[in-house]
Amino acid sequence: MEHLKPLGFSVQSSLDVIAGARQNAPKGLSIRELPRAERPRERLKAHGAHALSSAELLAIIVGSGGAGRSALGLAHEVLVWADGSLRRIAGQPVAALTKLAGIGSARAVAVHAALELGRRAASEEREDGAPMRSPRDVFAVFSPRLEDLPVEEFHVAVLDSQHRLERDVTVTRGILNSSLVHPREVFREAIAERAAAVILVHNHPSGDPTPSPDDRVVTEQLAAAGRLLDIPVHDHVIIGRGRYVSFAEAGLL
Repeated sequence: MEHLKPLGFSVQSSLDVIAGARQNAPKGLSIRELPRAERPRERLKAHGAHALSSAELLAIIVGSGGAGRSALGLAHEVLVWADGSLRRIAGQPVAALTKLAGIGSARAVAVHAALELGRRAASEEREDGAPMRSPRDVFAVFSPRLEDLPVEEFHVAVLDSQHRLERDVTVTRGILNSSLVHPREVFREAIAERAAAVILVHNHPSGDPTPSPDDRVVTEQLAAAGRLLDIPVHDHVIIGRGRYVSFAEAGLL
């Protein structure tokens, strides 16, 4: 399968842009110097979190200023570094954030923790016990967790007779090939749960869900094993960034 590819932006070049902006920009007001009604925490209390900008939400997580900048100023610099994308922040290691002046390890960890909470909240939007009858249903369940991961993860969705998700089993994490995804690991939990069927799911960190040659080999091997065990593989869904490919829909299964 594929290796992790760059996200399309240079950390060093972004830092150079920030440094130049900081040199030419006047020092902003600290949050304490802002009118109370304009402070992020007060705005959240009064209007709800949805009313705040991403910079204001990040400022609350950062907590206080540093390196001569207010918390709001630091939050703006984080967004500039990530080209305005929260997904790009989530897709980078914690250490990458600490390269920004004023963002230490504790603050970087807090930002990543907040983004992961948001991802998990999104994954809970689907009603528990709802059947997964189409690739779109599979994408809705797994994309919040998988589409922004920096490495590949291979999951098995164990289904009951009503197509409901009985269990989500993570088989491997990292670069995958046919030798690493063994039928024994894939079907062990399915047998224990007396599964009616399984759906294979994994992500492509590049964001392009086009199946690779290894994807096809793995799918053929596991589908054959499922037929022997009388636990059919209903689909293999590859998660990309905002899109997916279904082997069943594409006639590859």
